Amino acid sequence: MKLIHYYTGLTLAVFIGFHLLNHLLILHSEALHIRFMNSARKIYRNRFVEGLILLAVLLQVISGITLVILKWNKVENYFDRIQIASGLYLSFFLLNHVSAVLRGRYKLKMDTNLYYGAGVMNIWPQKLFYIPYYSFAILSFFFHIACVHRIKMEKYAGMDVATKQSFMIMGVGILATFLIIIKMSNLKISFGKTPGLK
Repeated sequence: MKLIHYYTGLTLAVFIGFHLLNHLLILHSEALHIRFMNSARKIYRNRFVEGLILLAVLLQVISGITLVILKWNKVENYFDRIQIASGLYLSFFLLNHVSAVLRGRYKLKMDTNLYYGAGVMNIWPQKLFYIPYYSFAILSFFFHIACVHRIKMEKYAGMDVATKQSFMIMGVGILATFLIIIKMSNLKISFGKTPGLK
């Protein structure tokens, strides 16, 4: 179960890493974000690749919840608690987010681009839910990776170095979250034209 969780986690970490990089490009311009996304879609919307990603999400959630149950009574420190909490939130978010994207693409016939996701972050009062919803997702991704990194790096660099590196990863996550959310929640969207429509 640990191997399944580890390798599906690596697969998703690569995909989510590029996804967040794509979001960071809106700091330059929305046009650059869209261009990068359109290029990346040629890869991750390939039927085989997309199927692999969706399978990884499913296996990651199932294996993650199983490992949480097994580890629940073996928590030793706050890094363990952060790892469990961030993993559970990521499971909740991934299931909801993937479902929303698939529903948008296949049922609503919409282009699930930047505006599809950011739209709800620019409408009152929906933004009161969706800003924390997306913020915790990004933070959970970085914090979960930081906790895993600490465990894996301990045998190579020692606990002190591994812990410092984990805090650095968390710091990068906090900065990335702040920059992405501030930009995405302040886009100028013409809802009458609905940029997400094909």
